[in-house]
Amino acid sequence: MHVYQPTITHSRTWPQAVLRWMPTFLGFPIGGWAAEIVGPIDAVAPAVVGGAITGTIVGFAQWLGMRRYGPPPVRWIIATAAGLAVGLAAGARAVDYRTSIGALAVQGAVCGVAIGIGQAIVLRRMLGLVVWAWPAVVGASWALGWTVTTSFGIDVESQYTVFGSSGALVVTAATSVLAVALANRQDAPA
Repeated sequence: MHVYQPTITHSRTWPQAVLRWMPTFLGFPIGGWAAEIVGPIDAVAPAVVGGAITGTIVGFAQWLGMRRYGPPPVRWIIATAAGLAVGLAAGARAVDYRTSIGALAVQGAVCGVAIGIGQAIVLRRMLGLVVWAWPAVVGASWALGWTVTTSFGIDVESQYTVFGSSGALVVTAATSVLAVALANRQDAPA
């Protein structure tokens, strides 16, 4: 049985994987916009519903970015939607729905870890034990995404489901390591 060892050795593969992954950042503002139907994230119910809406769109966008090497779309999208629904409900409640930079960083970390756990479950057979680092990567990325968005002066007091495009670009760049790992796995000799 071949055990996957992640490396970045394929000089043509990793830039292509990153270039395919980067447009997935569009899923964040589109998902956030679609979730505005539930209103501000100021209680558990809007957090769950808004998180599920945003997570579905982000998950679909991410799947498009890795579809050649990634997991089945339905599993990925459900894992991302469920992770954001649970993570946003728990994270927003943990900070009492506050929108300071610190509160949103905590909320982002909780959301990211929840999403990362769901996605890691989907990826575990593809990537092996290294996949359990994924929740920490996503958690740190989402905390940074909210920090960047807040620092750019975005109207975070409106209690959106997800950070703005500036944060989305940062998160997408940071999480591109997944696209690279999956592409390298696909290209690795058996």
